[in-house]
Amino acid sequence: MTIEKFICGIPKAELHVHIEGTFEPELMFEIAQRNNIKIKYKSIDDLRKAYDFSNLQEFLDIYYDGASVLIHERDFYDMTWAYIKKLHSQNVLHAEIFFDPQTHTDRGIQFSTVITGIHKALENAEKEFGMSTKLIMCFLRHLDEEQAFQTLEQALEYKDWIVAIGLDSSEIGHPPSKFQRVFEKAQARGFLTVAHAGEEGPPEYVWETLNLLNVTRIDHGNRALEDDTLVQLLVQKQIPLTVCPLSNLKLRVVDKLENHPLKKMMNNGLLVTINSDDPAYFRGQLNDNYLKLSKALRLTIDDIYQLAKNSFTASFLSDSEKLSYIKKVDDYEK
Repeated sequence: MTIEKFICGIPKAELHVHIEGTFEPELMFEIAQRNNIKIKYKSIDDLRKAYDFSNLQEFLDIYYDGASVLIHERDFYDMTWAYIKKLHSQNVLHAEIFFDPQTHTDRGIQFSTVITGIHKALENAEKEFGMSTKLIMCFLRHLDEEQAFQTLEQALEYKDWIVAIGLDSSEIGHPPSKFQRVFEKAQARGFLTVAHAGEEGPPEYVWETLNLLNVTRIDHGNRALEDDTLVQLLVQKQIPLTVCPLSNLKLRVVDKLENHPLKKMMNNGLLVTINSDDPAYFRGQLNDNYLKLSKALRLTIDDIYQLAKNSFTASFLSDSEKLSYIKKVDDYEK
């Protein structure tokens, strides 16, 4: 069996994907037309050409522009369901999906509209495909703490639908410490916590997520490798890093995939996973990330086995559910 076929067939989980970042241009134009909203791109091809980013902020500008066409519950359902079908086609058995309510509530869209549309699609994932899912609500770090507190209050009504609180958007200049108090309140209300750190920000941001936000998982974490003491701690506590190779390439976190640190992370004993981040914008679904990185780093089938197992180990599933999924990985034939 070729490694390409092996990657496509092996059971796996996706732990770092922003649902707004799965929004394909074709669906964006369809919903914009349905909602009678004009967007500044003349065509699908015109929009795709705009996906040539130099940094995280340039990407985010287009990302938020695309999200502006999402108005109704049906829109959020359609966007989420379109991605669920893609996950199913890649043999993804479990997904933990980020959503950014402030991207929408700041435009006057009700929190309930956003989360209900997404939740209905996740429910359908279980009914149609037997896929398990978790939902993670992120605060936008370029906004202030008070707005994060307001968003947390809105989320409490839907606590049964949300497993964890996260932190995303522009990293530079917005350290995790900015949100220490709201994360403390979220934990007091029973939410798990995760945070983006060490993508563009320094290792100190990773330390802050651990010491101040008390996170269970680090999203990205590439720059943790610059601090040996930090690496030792992450290895000792087996704190997962949800790594996003094609995102790192597209946003110039790495200059080429051959220089991606994932293999070094694995060799150091870090608990790392492969994820797609914003697949519509970075032109790479989950399997594409596995395939392209495996070629660039010459990953072996044993490496892929380990990464697939890691994706379940690092998840928010129960221990028994993790064991059940990992057995499916073990049972997958080379």
